[in-house]
Amino acid sequence: MSGHSHAKTIKHQKGIADAKRSAAFSKMAKELEIAAKGGGDPVFNSKLRMAIERAKGVNMPTDNIERAIKRGTGELEGAKLEEVSFEAYGPGNVAIIIDGITDNKNRTLGEIKQILNQNNGKLVGEGAIRWMFERKGVIIIDLKSQTPSIKSDDLELMVIEGGADDIYWHDDMLDVYTKPEDLEKVRKNLETKEIKTESVSLDWVPKENIKVDDAAKESCQKLFEALDESDSVQEIYSNLED
Repeated sequence: MSGHSHAKTIKHQKGIADAKRSAAFSKMAKELEIAAKGGGDPVFNSKLRMAIERAKGVNMPTDNIERAIKRGTGELEGAKLEEVSFEAYGPGNVAIIIDGITDNKNRTLGEIKQILNQNNGKLVGEGAIRWMFERKGVIIIDLKSQTPSIKSDDLELMVIEGGADDIYWHDDMLDVYTKPEDLEKVRKNLETKEIKTESVSLDWVPKENIKVDDAAKESCQKLFEALDESDSVQEIYSNLED
């Protein structure tokens, strides 16, 4: 399998600037709140556990995390949030899935349409491009962060033994793919082998990536950045080849 193009939203970026940190915390709070609707105990709610790990990854304060969880469980009052997902084509006919969380679906739809129109993209109907993607568990591992130092061949073997469906290397980073229902099992297996993970998530992975010229690729990146600036956008997936 080739690597999938996941336009990392700001909550995934390490060392983010102060100006973007509050936006990252706001997005993470929404993700935590939605996840906590399935139960406030991360031991029994894997979606919440993954959200907490990501929140800690951007150094979100513990108090903020706890408040967001309490809003999700109903212990604290909060806005009525819902998950939304949009499908679109970007420059070069790149297929895009935009996942978000909002308290006003119509307002968010208008924002997404405007961003797409301003960046040579267009919204398409539900199901028009989703068939080009598969839902998969994705675990990202940094070879350099493993202690003691593990060779790439050894890491591959441990990951496969841990139940991975497929793997993909890009530099020293290893993308590990699993069936959605096996994600938690594989994560635990890697944990028992003391393998450190950069992130654990359920992603939309394209069945095939497409190549575009440099101009279209640059335009896509500008579109992804514009979408990411929207407070309602959580994740951006595409079939653009890196």
